[in-house]
Amino acid sequence: MKFGTKVIHGGITHDPATGAIMTPIYQTSTYVQKSPGDHKGFEYSRSRNPTRSMLESNLASIENGKYGMCFGSGLAAIDAVMKLLKPGDEVISTGDLYGGTYRIFTKIFEDFGLRFHFVDMSDFSKLDSLVTPKTKLIWVETPTNPMLNIIDIEAASSFAKKNNCLLGVDNTFASPFLQNPLDMGADIVMHSATKYLGGHSDLIMGALVVNDDALAERLYFIQNSSGAICGPMDSFLALRGIKTLHVRMKQHCENGRVVAEFLKSHPVVENVYWPGFEDHPNHHIAKRQMRDFGGMLSFTTVGNNYEKAKAIVSNVKVFTLAESLGGVESLCGHPASMTHAAIPKEEREKTGIVDSLIRLSVGIEDVNDLIEDLKQALEK
Repeated sequence: MKFGTKVIHGGITHDPATGAIMTPIYQTSTYVQKSPGDHKGFEYSRSRNPTRSMLESNLASIENGKYGMCFGSGLAAIDAVMKLLKPGDEVISTGDLYGGTYRIFTKIFEDFGLRFHFVDMSDFSKLDSLVTPKTKLIWVETPTNPMLNIIDIEAASSFAKKNNCLLGVDNTFASPFLQNPLDMGADIVMHSATKYLGGHSDLIMGALVVNDDALAERLYFIQNSSGAICGPMDSFLALRGIKTLHVRMKQHCENGRVVAEFLKSHPVVENVYWPGFEDHPNHHIAKRQMRDFGGMLSFTTVGNNYEKAKAIVSNVKVFTLAESLGGVESLCGHPASMTHAAIPKEEREKTGIVDSLIRLSVGIEDVNDLIEDLKQALEK
């Protein structure tokens, strides 16, 4: 089954009670039992809910996995992965990553005895010295947030397997339309389903997809025991959003390319970070492991001036200054003061998150309107 068919039909069965084509919103907390333990597969909606279960099945299908599980947010999904570990365990993580991930690693799980190493993953042969018998997880974002660095998932998988570690990949920026990390050796794929999967900026949700039976059993246990699940209404919205993922992503990619090329030629712009450029450091890897280059990009202005960046993001009219990404509407943000403010300035700047950096989530509007909007904001 091809991807465009999977998003609509993959893992989906019609409602057995009514034959409804669209998965109903089962807005219920509990379920009737004929006798103790004799039920129809559903006991309590923290454990399982028919709407959420259908979404989890659909997500597994589009990520070429066996098991999907959904959570109340992307960070709740990451929280579940961290609960696979024990005090004293160590994690090697992408250095350039979402500020919320950095925060939960350093401000929550370090207090529970986990140790994190934030590193440049452009060359895994240089990371051998960090590995100890306590290293249990390699955590990767690719493309990274917000610098759009590309990490070789197959190389990460080889490194993880050689060192008997799990490999987790945050696939939020790419979405399953552009890449499928499980096919390249990842053990866990994570999504902030708030973003491209939902696609309409109307829900908060996280997801994990895995293939391994034992790993899935552990994660389902954590999901049920910790209870950080999403509700049936959000599950319905995510299912609806996924049905148009393939057509939306084609337009995100097309618009992203035009916007990136416009910015690269503008005199006020110093650097544009977008993996579709041939001079991007790991363009060749992006070309191999992604089907296109996405609608996310970042850029800096000449002189690394915060006031200039602030003026640009404050003067856009079609783009909207807001956190988040992946919706049909175009958004812009200032990572240093918004999405990545939780990372200390010194650590941010090591990875390129300087005060003039602006991140764009290019939507699916008419691209000429987007270019005109950026043009007027840059001129101001």
